[in-house]
Amino acid sequence: MNYRSLFCAAAVAATLSLTTIAARAFDDAKYPDLSGQWVAVRLGVRGQPAFDPTKPWGLGQQAPLKPEYQKILEASIAEQANGTQGNWLSGVSCLPTGMPTMMTLYRPMEIVVLPDTTYIRIDHTHQSHRRIFTDGREWSKDVLPSFRGYSIGKWLDTDGDGKFDVLEVETRFLKGPRALDPAGMPTHEDNKSIVKERIYFDKAVPEFLHDEITLIDNAFTRPWTVLKTYRRTAEQHPDWPEDSCDSEGMVMVGKETYFRSADGTIMPTSTTQPPPDLRYFPQARK
Repeated sequence: MNYRSLFCAAAVAATLSLTTIAARAFDDAKYPDLSGQWVAVRLGVRGQPAFDPTKPWGLGQQAPLKPEYQKILEASIAEQANGTQGNWLSGVSCLPTGMPTMMTLYRPMEIVVLPDTTYIRIDHTHQSHRRIFTDGREWSKDVLPSFRGYSIGKWLDTDGDGKFDVLEVETRFLKGPRALDPAGMPTHEDNKSIVKERIYFDKAVPEFLHDEITLIDNAFTRPWTVLKTYRRTAEQHPDWPEDSCDSEGMVMVGKETYFRSADGTIMPTSTTQPPPDLRYFPQARK
């Protein structure tokens, strides 16, 4: 008798059996319907979408920043007025926006709910996807920090009807630099941010999905809570645009960002910008 073949067959059967049990254990009727394509609801506030969608970006956010980080924001806005990127490094440096900025939804979002993990995919440059672990795990010390962080969540049935209606999430292990909006709203350089979320449908306006975000960060004098709102697009087969970071028209040399002109030469981004360091190039004699 071929005992090896018999053992392999038994192993396959056991795996299929466990898969079937797991599938049966996942009753998707207990979870809210989060299928489809989600986009941000803009609330009539002009300018770039900001962390608090009810207020204008930049200084208009009235963020509870500590004085030293308020100065970073003010300097970033001044630099941008002069033609540079300021503290918004998702541009020329092609860095991910990271958490919690990515939940502003500059691009459409897709949510996939599975038994042990809820996935969030956002088509905005790179690393704009999340895994929210809902399998009851504890925090680990061996987590590699990332721009999207490490998220642990829990589904709740808040009204006792036997169905989940709120997803609570906590995200830690973030790295930077990260800014909260295109004005360059800073987070602390220690990267000890903790982001807490409550994701749920609006009972008064059922087509709206809310993400209540509380940011705990040492750049701020207190936890900062904002409410982001999303709506599901009506298209049965929505368009999912491919997005990439395009900084072809810019060149970063040291800490300075320059434009690359059509003829291939470097141009300043402001009238006061110094030229790049040319110490390693032969200098023309006067």
